[in-house]
Amino acid sequence: MEPAKVWIGVDIGGTKTAVVLSSQPPAMLGRIEFATLPDQGPERAIGLIKESIHKLIHSTGVDKAKLGAIGVSCGGPLDQAAGVIQAPPNLASWIDVPITAILREEFALDCRLENDANAGAVAEHRFGAGQGTRHMIFLTMGTGFGAGVITDGRLLSGARGQAGEIGHIRLTADGPVGYNKAGSVEGWVSGGGMAQVAVHEVERAKEQAETTSLTAVLAEQGTLTAKDVSLAAERGDQLAARIIHETGNRLGEALAIVVDLFNPERIVIGGLAMRMGERLLGPARQTMEREALPASAAICQVVPAVLGESIGDVAAICVAMGI
Repeated sequence: MEPAKVWIGVDIGGTKTAVVLSSQPPAMLGRIEFATLPDQGPERAIGLIKESIHKLIHSTGVDKAKLGAIGVSCGGPLDQAAGVIQAPPNLASWIDVPITAILREEFALDCRLENDANAGAVAEHRFGAGQGTRHMIFLTMGTGFGAGVITDGRLLSGARGQAGEIGHIRLTADGPVGYNKAGSVEGWVSGGGMAQVAVHEVERAKEQAETTSLTAVLAEQGTLTAKDVSLAAERGDQLAARIIHETGNRLGEALAIVVDLFNPERIVIGGLAMRMGERLLGPARQTMEREALPASAAICQVVPAVLGESIGDVAAICVAMGI
């Protein structure tokens, strides 16, 4: 870590993008967030990323001579070595975008690209719930679902930087679609997957004359989100509670696979796990303990990420710092 340096982080998600400055993570010197709007292609968002970096440098009064590298955290697939975003499922219009070359040319700074799950794993391991562990798994649980693997204290990257892609594993022969695969882990336990399940369950409930507050939400919005389900469950909606419980069971099946493959001390989960808490994690732990090797499950803690909503910011700064 170089305290004199000021690092630039860019966290690109399917819903929002954040641009941050930091000299001593997890604290931030400045932050700008905007909607990504992936259906409009990458040009708008890239323009806003450049504009936001310029604004933050100006507004914080940072000496440009103290600027370190730029770190970009984004969902995969990516070509980290080439610095190219390769049309992730939640950024389908971002086809082979050379993001590091674009930002390097604009700011004359080194720029690095990393999968958001890998970056999140490093962030939680260094500054969050994974501190003190040597073997840790970090799971993103937002619009998509991915994993970052810390083994023997180091990030496991794999031959093409895609190690740990648990979201692509098929849990069932059919089911909600995630990672372009029906019945995948991402289909069942991501925010996008939960939304698909919720729409299906509300339609089924209407056919069976079951009452749920989500019926009105679906009629008004034309779709549902994981947040809609969470809010309904908090208000006592039984169907919403069942959806979260079933998502927890599916998550537990995925956790059992992770435990059997990597034998971690701790699994740290971001996104929905932070917001839904024990409604989701309770059934997940029970299923994991039932499905995984007993000795491995017994020593594995499953906890929500502690960096909270700032995890993407810290993760992007970690990419910039090369840690």
